[in-house]
Amino acid sequence: MDILLTGGAGQVGIELQRQDWGEGVTVHAPGRDVLDLADAASVERVLAERPWGAVISSGAYTAVDKAESDVATAWRVNALAPAILAAGTARAGIPIVQISTDYVFAGDKPGFYVEDDPVAPLGVYGASKEGGEGAVRTANPRHAIIRTAWVVGPHRANFLKTMLRLAGDRDEVSVVSDQHGCPTFAGDLAGAIATVTRALIAHADAPAGTYHFVNAGEATWSGFASAIFAASAARGGPSARVKPITTAEYPTPARRPGNSRLATAKIEAAFGIRPRPWQDALGEAIATLV
Repeated sequence: MDILLTGGAGQVGIELQRQDWGEGVTVHAPGRDVLDLADAASVERVLAERPWGAVISSGAYTAVDKAESDVATAWRVNALAPAILAAGTARAGIPIVQISTDYVFAGDKPGFYVEDDPVAPLGVYGASKEGGEGAVRTANPRHAIIRTAWVVGPHRANFLKTMLRLAGDRDEVSVVSDQHGCPTFAGDLAGAIATVTRALIAHADAPAGTYHFVNAGEATWSGFASAIFAASAARGGPSARVKPITTAEYPTPARRPGNSRLATAKIEAAFGIRPRPWQDALGEAIATLV
């Protein structure tokens, strides 16, 4: 069986290709020269290339601030491409797994967001990802939309690697302290995506719908940074003092949700996926980087 993976060069895509998919399963992750998500004809062409067994739509326009001025490209990649993939998979009678984001929420809820909470994105990135969700949800009944947040890992640029790099250059790092979320490690997320994908392939009546996956526990960005530096220092790696600052002190073109905490009870009930604490995953990730 052949599985089409978009976004194979991203940190989650890399981890998805490292999963044990079982005998006879091949994951194809075309590069941008073959599959350009901003080009509808390219998406259609790759979909028609072979009889796929499933599609994992992991690729996205993730430059949150740039999206505010590059609106058309963000919508083509984050909404139109998933719409084409969802329509094509529906015609073929195969499942699609769409990766989405906490940015579909406004971030003003006091507790953890559940899957059916009202969406209210604050910017172009979140709105375009919500558009992709809607396209997948309405086009293909055999779908799983997996929202996640604060993804880090040993590959590509992310908060974890940025903090370690900054700690190598300075003694103190200013980090936002009034945004709350759940750190998520790319390898753990990839494992959850693989579990859901295999279930949708194996069972036509597998539970479709929208799910959240993040690692267990919560943090602020400044608290997460402190944990990164402590774990790094314990291995003799770079460390720095954390200076907590407010979101207002670190203005960006796109507004960020103040609360990105996502509840994961639904994915555990449907697929038996129980996220481990982010602190445990952090230790493993630090070991590969320091």
